[in-house]
Amino acid sequence: MVFEMLVPQEKYLGAGVHIGTRNKSGSMRQFIYKAREDGLHVLDLKKMDARLRHAVNLLMKYPEDKVYVISNKDNARKPITKMCEQVGFQPLIGRFTPGRFTNPAREDFVEPSIVLVVDPASDRQSVKEAYEINVPAIALCDTNNLTKYLDLIIPTNNKGRKAIALLLWLFTRELLKAKGKIASDEEFTLTPEEFEA
Repeated sequence: MVFEMLVPQEKYLGAGVHIGTRNKSGSMRQFIYKAREDGLHVLDLKKMDARLRHAVNLLMKYPEDKVYVISNKDNARKPITKMCEQVGFQPLIGRFTPGRFTNPAREDFVEPSIVLVVDPASDRQSVKEAYEINVPAIALCDTNNLTKYLDLIIPTNNKGRKAIALLLWLFTRELLKAKGKIASDEEFTLTPEEFEA
């Protein structure tokens, strides 16, 4: 049986989603395909693709207004905003203030049902708080990420502008198909470039 990816492998490779860092954490070892001669680790595209599908199925089980997409990285602002506009999720971009999920006295307090985080290292506080309130956390994880408190790992380059844009574009397309808003890939007219920061 041939494994059909969500996009042609060349598209993944072109965006560099498979390029990890020189470092690897123990929990990410299972997702590493190989180490290159220059020391960079290469992530397994099939595992990434399969987990992205799994994440879409999981996100579909929650009300749109209770799904939070989180990042304080500049190159994730535009893709997150674009994704949330299309699928109705809630963007949390910029600095995550401690207590946002755990302190009801805060003016900016929100109660997510599930969170999608671009980088569990730079978005550590949101992952920790999601764990404290028993909310599942899905995260895009690079080879050097620690995966404590995460419920679903999507192994990918979570630093590159093109990689983040392609993944959130894919999430958007697959979610719209799952919701029945579009019937096919062809109906999705936005391009990954439009998601790029």
